[in-house]
Amino acid sequence: MSGHSKWANIKHKKAKMDEKKGKIFTKIGREIIVAVKQGGPDPEGNPRLKAVLQKARENNMPNDNIQRIIQKATGELESSNYEEIVYEGYGPAGVAILLNIMTDNRNRTAGEIRHIFSKNGGSLGETGCVAWMFETKGVITIELANSGLDEEELALLAIEAGADDVNTEDDQLTVYTSIDSFEEVKQSLAASGVCFSSAEITKVPKNSIVISDLEQAQQILKLMDLLEDHDDVQAVYSNFELDDSIADQLA
Repeated sequence: MSGHSKWANIKHKKAKMDEKKGKIFTKIGREIIVAVKQGGPDPEGNPRLKAVLQKARENNMPNDNIQRIIQKATGELESSNYEEIVYEGYGPAGVAILLNIMTDNRNRTAGEIRHIFSKNGGSLGETGCVAWMFETKGVITIELANSGLDEEELALLAIEAGADDVNTEDDQLTVYTSIDSFEEVKQSLAASGVCFSSAEITKVPKNSIVISDLEQAQQILKLMDLLEDHDDVQAVYSNFELDDSIADQLA
């Protein structure tokens, strides 16, 4: 499962958070609207909304923004109707790409996403073509230098709390859990004083394609960036892993 961690590291190093903050708020806002419409405005009775609100706080989204979005979702303010769609496709070197989409115009979004794929060495595929290559997991990342514990102590804590697997890479410990045990593991680690870089339910590739060609790596990263920047794309998942020498060149 190391591919997820390595891609996350590259992505974080490349991110320009100030430029992307507006897009992040827009995407979180759509998640809040869908969550409220599905499960109501009370986060205690709506686990999906509770998770999205936590993400909003982690990204320093103002409370006024959050309340206004909830009002849109409950009908107190005018709002667009968003639907959730999963798109699947292939990138350069045949890497699998899975997209979570929220859109108020399915036809427009499909055309734009297809265009991004085709102009950057990829292709939009049929439903089910790559989804089977991923599984939904809880993923908790911990910076070893900031944890106050060594690698073995952290790994033991995570396993004892119910984690399925742990992996260390680039001075970062990644903890993998089932969906059901995610909150329990997260709360157990937090109670032990462990600080997380991130904690989320996400898609993890069952197997990874190792990219050892610099040009292919650059093409893949460009495609991933363009897809992530699209307003209707909530999340992008892929099964590529960069060879260590290529990762070092791109870091």
